[in-house]
Amino acid sequence: MFQSQTPVDGACDRAIIPFVDQLARDGWCIMPDALPAPIISRLDDDLAEGFDRAPYCRGPFYGETTKRLGRLPLRSVHSEALICHAGILAIVQRFLGRWCDHVQLNTTQAIAIDPGAPAQAPHRDQDMFHGPKGEMEYLLNVIWPLTPFHPENGGTRIWPRSHGSAALGEASIHEEQAVAPVLAPGSALLFLGSTMHGAGANRSASVRRAVVIGYSLGWLKPYENPWLAYPPSVARRFSSALAALAGYIQHRPNLGNFEGQCPSKLLTGGPELMTGPEDALLPAQAEMVEAYCRAQQVPG
Repeated sequence: MFQSQTPVDGACDRAIIPFVDQLARDGWCIMPDALPAPIISRLDDDLAEGFDRAPYCRGPFYGETTKRLGRLPLRSVHSEALICHAGILAIVQRFLGRWCDHVQLNTTQAIAIDPGAPAQAPHRDQDMFHGPKGEMEYLLNVIWPLTPFHPENGGTRIWPRSHGSAALGEASIHEEQAVAPVLAPGSALLFLGSTMHGAGANRSASVRRAVVIGYSLGWLKPYENPWLAYPPSVARRFSSALAALAGYIQHRPNLGNFEGQCPSKLLTGGPELMTGPEDALLPAQAEMVEAYCRAQQVPG
């Protein structure tokens, strides 16, 4: 079994227990006042020009009255406060850490939904991965409102307790079972990849904006291709924590390597400085290989 390598501060660990408990029970939770509202306001300001220039999406799922921006670390330095939030990362580790060596960013996306937009089709984000369902969680998403969320302006709808094994064999969706939490900028809405959700209809006169930060198992193919979004020339400016989440870390056994080594080495040097490939195995695998090699040694 995989084990998380990310240490968690004891006080932080205790603080997240109520959120972990609600996520496990209901599939979603709200972390109020997770960040100061001015940080969110500055992030919103940084994204304004991108939203102005962005075309509308095509297709009813993305929303034809909706704009979406990816690669948020390139658009605003303030995005890192959301992506690397210590409490949220500790929660992510609780739910995903047992299934992977480390987690990764699945997506960083800003979304603007215009007035008159219809409700998005209810869905589970885990369905982008073609693996068994109901046995494990593939990802955890965090929605950070840039503008206040309420039922009238298209705030995200959640179907409580639709997660985990409840996601198996469901024949129909009952609209009356959805909840649309009221959220202020600075609060965060967390939900599991197996939780049914979808943007609501925007019946207000103003645009509803938000940021989605998604984390997934480190061995999955993520929604956003990290090495195209953040090539080494860009990732060199990242903190080590952000670079690792953006894909510049090798996942045991030997996944995501560059020339047989951890790709983080590209952030401090270049391919010409790389040495030969080096094993990066899980403990049980390393023990098996070492035992096999010892068994072949001829006594001198």
